[in-house]
Amino acid sequence: MSGESTDDRLDGWDNPGVIQLVMYKVAAGQEPMLRWWLAELTRRRDEVLQTFEYEGTREEAAYLLRTADGPILVYVMDVSDPERAGIAYRYSSLPIDQQHKQVMHQVLGEEIEAELLYDVRLPRQP
Repeated sequence: MSGESTDDRLDGWDNPGVIQLVMYKVAAGQEPMLRWWLAELTRRRDEVLQTFEYEGTREEAAYLLRTADGPILVYVMDVSDPERAGIAYRYSSLPIDQQHKQVMHQVLGEEIEAELLYDVRLPRQP
């Protein structure tokens, strides 16, 4: 995402969307920083919504699961095109995206793989 031209924006509302879920272990001692950053994203909502326009993202939500092995971050995203959203985020020059990458790199441990057992949706309406 260049963050410079409205022509790069996706009109994600024409697409049915894809729900993506990723899970990561939270690095030891990093839960306070993770909580601070997610609260900061909420405070900087307008900047987050700007990134959504470029990525074709409709919604993001983050949950923290408590386990015997430590906390796990569950991150849920509703995007119109996962590939395009990933590319837009990866190449974004927006300050909030740059900071997000730095903080998440610091606070997250390994990704946790999940096996999809059930996925049903209504067919797209013409």
